[in-house]
Amino acid sequence: MQMNISRRRLLGLAGMGLGGALLSSRPGSEVLGSEQPQSTQKPAGPLKITKVRPILTSPQPGVRFVVVKVETSEPGLYGLGCATFNQRPLAVKAAVEEYLDPFCRGRDADNIEDIWQTAYTSSYWRNGPVLNNALSGLDQALWDIKGKRAGLPVYQLLGGKCRFAVVCYAHASGRTLEQLAENVQAKKEQGFRHIRIQLGGYGSPHLSGGADFRESGFGSARDTHMDAGPYLKSVPQMFEYIRSKFGDELNLLHDIHERVEPVEAINLCKELEKYRPFFIEDPLAPEAIGYFRMLRHQTCVPIAMGELFNSPHEWIGLISERLIDFIRVHISQVGGLSVARKIAALAEWFQVRTAWHGPADVSPVGHAANAHLDLAIHNFGIQEAVAFNQATQDVFPGCPTLKNGYLQIREAPGLGVDIDEPLARKFPLPEHPGYWEPVRRRDGTTVRP
Repeated sequence: MQMNISRRRLLGLAGMGLGGALLSSRPGSEVLGSEQPQSTQKPAGPLKITKVRPILTSPQPGVRFVVVKVETSEPGLYGLGCATFNQRPLAVKAAVEEYLDPFCRGRDADNIEDIWQTAYTSSYWRNGPVLNNALSGLDQALWDIKGKRAGLPVYQLLGGKCRFAVVCYAHASGRTLEQLAENVQAKKEQGFRHIRIQLGGYGSPHLSGGADFRESGFGSARDTHMDAGPYLKSVPQMFEYIRSKFGDELNLLHDIHERVEPVEAINLCKELEKYRPFFIEDPLAPEAIGYFRMLRHQTCVPIAMGELFNSPHEWIGLISERLIDFIRVHISQVGGLSVARKIAALAEWFQVRTAWHGPADVSPVGHAANAHLDLAIHNFGIQEAVAFNQATQDVFPGCPTLKNGYLQIREAPGLGVDIDEPLARKFPLPEHPGYWEPVRRRDGTTVRP
């Protein structure tokens, strides 16, 4: 039966206490009256940060993991984030203990953006790798907490999945072309369709001749010698050889690692165009980003750049001018998940895809953060793969796993990775401080990075 009633009549009935009864006769309506159960609990107060502390461990040989643990006023609720800076772990430790911990205590753990912005400017000077890594650990841990409170994986908080898993590229190298081909075949059999190829180490130093600086007693006996000429000659030969063995079925990548002069890198990229690389990584140092316009004007080879970036001034222009094809910043280097998702959003509008830096010296927590963002963004491109040894998997329950060339996360609230602290303490940092060993030209001139 259709009910017709004037607004004046309804107000009159409501004044007599009958309006609720009339309204309750409509389908789906409810009356909130004294007969409804009432909550006797007071609204919960803000979730407070009670402690921010670093955990240092080295279950992966030669790697100095720094993980930030954020504890809260809710018993048993904490979050983990990656702050690994393999070359300066103790500096990050001090930044977390001496500065972020006192700064964050008592703050509302739900307000991730506000905490990030205020912590970022609390040092006045900013965009440095030590403070950015410390801040990243804090930021990722707060996202981990938010996911746990919501009972959802972090990727769900970012909008849900765009893909079922994260496609990765593997690393293959060899001191000879034959060794390299064997390693490429092994990666192919593991299910990888994207493989980064290197002839020996970065810059193929084993191909260089005598190191005159050593004979003169210049530098350290540990310093590596690399001349640009042998490397520049070997890379096209390497691509030609691997293409001849595997055809076009594999996507091939290569990392110049900024080891040659800008004009040499541009000429190399032009020469590699005919081999159809998936991308060429880090052809230029951050100090040489002005050369990217010249690079883009002379070749259309896909370029991935950014693992050394820590300031927005380094990536905004490259993205907005479409001078690169993949942005591959190190998420903890730029300040965390909050920053990386903004970079991804900016890059989407300029058809730049992501390829977050994901080497062995990123903790499983950091790799999980990479993967959650990879799952949720439309302009994901590729993810660097890493295989964790058994000790690392034991220290970090819930490690992301590799299968058939895909990285898969543990479907659990938050980032899905935990840490066994008693076990982590059984893997102290190695005595060597971990700094980047110098690479030199024949006359002793240092090579960046």
